[in-house]
Amino acid sequence: MGFTEEEVNDLCLKNDISFDRMKQWYDGYYLKKVGDVYNPNSVMEAIRNENFTSYWTQSSALDSLLHYISMDFDGLSKTVAELVGGARVNVNIKKFDNDLVNFRNKDSVITVLIHLGYLAYDQERQEAFIPNEELRIEFSDTIQDVKKDETIQRVAESRKLIMDTVHMNEEAVAAQIEKIHKDESAEIFYNNEQALRGIIKLAYFAYKDYYMKFEELPAGKGYADLLYLPKKDTTLPALLVELKWNKTAEGAIEQIKNKQYPDAIKDYDGEILLVGINYDGKEKAHSCKIEAFEA
Repeated sequence: MGFTEEEVNDLCLKNDISFDRMKQWYDGYYLKKVGDVYNPNSVMEAIRNENFTSYWTQSSALDSLLHYISMDFDGLSKTVAELVGGARVNVNIKKFDNDLVNFRNKDSVITVLIHLGYLAYDQERQEAFIPNEELRIEFSDTIQDVKKDETIQRVAESRKLIMDTVHMNEEAVAAQIEKIHKDESAEIFYNNEQALRGIIKLAYFAYKDYYMKFEELPAGKGYADLLYLPKKDTTLPALLVELKWNKTAEGAIEQIKNKQYPDAIKDYDGEILLVGINYDGKEKAHSCKIEAFEA
């Protein structure tokens, strides 16, 4: 049903291709007695074409599910947007009636997406999630095909946030992240930097049109929280994001500099923006600081 991680690592070594990129794009599922399992067709296509992109083979079943996502069972279209943003969602797989015709709730639609391979499932935590970049792209495209005002608005707001960040509009960036936080406060227990990371990923979920995303990237003297690296066909700057909780956005920028996080992309010759985001728990407010990196 797929390549094991050891097999993929061997293929990458033989073909002089990045294993880390391969893992980010095509590491899809996990089996207890096997470990990580990769999409074999996509792995081989990436090697043959020397290009990491989506080689996912569409199924007609997903087209039919678009209808049910549009019906928005229990806020389903919003949940799909959260999945694209990197969130995990709780799902009761027992509500699925084992057919592709009669859907009665959000859990049954999410469960069939797991069966079809579009979502991975964490059995211990009973959570569904998008496992890799290839499937995140497919979901992003699907969202834009769902004719739902709320979904369309989320896509537009996320794209605007990216452009506000690129144009260093700090107040607009802070305001939009604040809006997402208020919208999602019931779902996310917001008391640390990890929770803040979840909000940031939701806010920037339309990044795939322009960027590749990396998290906890080994860099300089530590780990960079988030890196949005522009795709080859765009002239946008790279975004190196550091998150703080109950500190300052300026302090986040200083940490990026002091710990030399830009070293993670020292071979990248384009513009880099340093983005510091802080959440003040007492004031319940976000702040943002953006600077152009000067080597």
